[in-house]
Amino acid sequence: MTRGFTHVDGDQRIVFGPDALDAAAELVPDGYALLTTARASRSAPAFAERAAVVVEVPAGAVDVVAAGLRDAHGGRRLVALGGGRVVDVAKALAAADGLPGPVAVPTSLSGAEMTGVHRHARGVPADTPRSRASLVLNAPSLSASQPTEDLAASSGNALGHAVTAASSPRSGPLARAVAREAIDHLGRAWSGEEPDRDEVALGALLAGWSVDRSGLGVHHALAQTAVRTAELSHAGTNVALLPHTVRALRERLPREVEAAGAALPGTVEDLAGDLHRRAGSPGLGALASDDALLDEAVATAAGRAELQDVPSPLTADDVRELYLRAARG
Repeated sequence: MTRGFTHVDGDQRIVFGPDALDAAAELVPDGYALLTTARASRSAPAFAERAAVVVEVPAGAVDVVAAGLRDAHGGRRLVALGGGRVVDVAKALAAADGLPGPVAVPTSLSGAEMTGVHRHARGVPADTPRSRASLVLNAPSLSASQPTEDLAASSGNALGHAVTAASSPRSGPLARAVAREAIDHLGRAWSGEEPDRDEVALGALLAGWSVDRSGLGVHHALAQTAVRTAELSHAGTNVALLPHTVRALRERLPREVEAAGAALPGTVEDLAGDLHRRAGSPGLGALASDDALLDEAVATAAGRAELQDVPSPLTADDVRELYLRAARG
């Protein structure tokens, strides 16, 4: 079993391990506003019992959902119990309303609890400072609690974070080292027939920390654009694209990608492909069959700055080919 730890990183405290939720009683006073979903709330009912108000976060784009919840929290401290959408909505509300960074209790491997990246609530000025979680309570029994197929897809998102941070020209030595450690943990987590959920959770946490230092890259520019354009599953889209975006990165940054997977028995692409298979080999939905949607996604993704951050920046033709490869599986 992976050992637990507490780490203070600037204005963020991270508590990781099997006893992480026990810290809530000491570190989180009663009377907060809990943002959650029905599934997540059932997984840790004590959080709802101690809340002054429980806000169920509906499906939808973060900017739209956050705009609709501006009056729901009553100025109380925010606690986000859920996956990436729930955590990002909490961060968007904290930024919009000048609240302290939320408490994040992740129930997936999104990494949102580790980053200061999120969309603003619709109507909030673009230059408003963004928020990050001030306290992260990461218990593997929650953060790695998804069914195996969903966990594999979510692991693809985490691996995408780590590969980006390990290879990005914007990463410093510390972010690259942590990203390589994250890839090692994710590789070990999926080396057997069943995932080691403690290893998965730690790998995703480290991946989220490292990508927050590097910024997002080619992979997430394509994945995020596809998700918003075609209303696709976030994790499923990430794991479908990852084998192809990693190959594109290796063509442009061969030494960096080779170093990123140095501790793996195979290549990073092998691990990405295995996660895609274990996730049920999801594709790109309507992007595979709707030419108009594909054209829209290509045009939007090709205009993103992340595509210029690598040698031989990706063109619209490159983006189209990557989407088509992922759509074909």
